[in-house]
Amino acid sequence: MAMFGFPAARPAPPPTEAEMAAASALAHVPPTTRELRAQAVHRLQVGLFGLAGMLLLVSLANVIMDRAKYIDASAVNTAAPAAQASETSAKDPLADMGVAPQLPVTAKEKPTVSISPAPPPAAPPTVNAPEN
Repeated sequence: MAMFGFPAARPAPPPTEAEMAAASALAHVPPTTRELRAQAVHRLQVGLFGLAGMLLLVSLANVIMDRAKYIDASAVNTAAPAAQASETSAKDPLADMGVAPQLPVTAKEKPTVSISPAPPPAAPPTVNAPEN
């Protein structure tokens, strides 16, 4: 390097004891048999707990789905005899909900419109004045 204008490299000084101790503390030390066994047991515990958690989650979802199917089946069975609706309800679901007036099914029937009276206005709240 001296040829390019840089000074010649000096040899590095030998490391001190403090530098050697710091370097040895950072060096990789292979785990002992006891540490390897503890890591294996920990991995096994995590895996078994995860498996048990998934089993619990799947069984809970299965119970919920069975209950939903049971409720749907019982709702269909109880609603089947009562499902004899008139032609009007089959043609006008808004009238069944009470959103629209019920219109006549045939030309002979006249529409009925019922108007409910408006509720009375609410009285303003009174404030009791403190007595002097």
